[in-house]
Amino acid sequence: MIAKALQHYWRYSRGLTLGAQGVVLDADNRVLLIRHTYRPGWHFPGGGVEKGETVEHALRRELREEAGVELERPPQLFAIYANHRLFRNDHVALFVVRAWRQPHVPAPNAEIAEQVMVPWGALPEATSPAVRERILEVRGLRAPAAHWSTPSP
Repeated sequence: MIAKALQHYWRYSRGLTLGAQGVVLDADNRVLLIRHTYRPGWHFPGGGVEKGETVEHALRRELREEAGVELERPPQLFAIYANHRLFRNDHVALFVVRAWRQPHVPAPNAEIAEQVMVPWGALPEATSPAVRERILEVRGLRAPAAHWSTPSP
């Protein structure tokens, strides 16, 4: 509850917000997804870029905190999306992560309920529509969109 209130405060107190998310893939092209405690569905791990932090450092921090993932090489910046559905000046930098290790899987906590590693052709039913769209883009089946959210049908 406090985290959600702080998110609202940050969105309205900053001129622009920036997030970093990672499409963490293993050698078999399985993708790492996170289920948060505060929002429905499965999402990529990631979070906000803090003051004084680079977007890559934010990604590294979020991957470590949320999934116990440590990068072995720099991630590949895939695209930057506007995320105006949540906040008019919100943007998401999406990285593809292929060189990583996971020394431990964090236990569920107040933010992360669980994580899964799934083939990108067999995503959980509750995977968010935006994540499904980004996976198609990363696979080269669709050009990257300008906006993170997909239009409603």
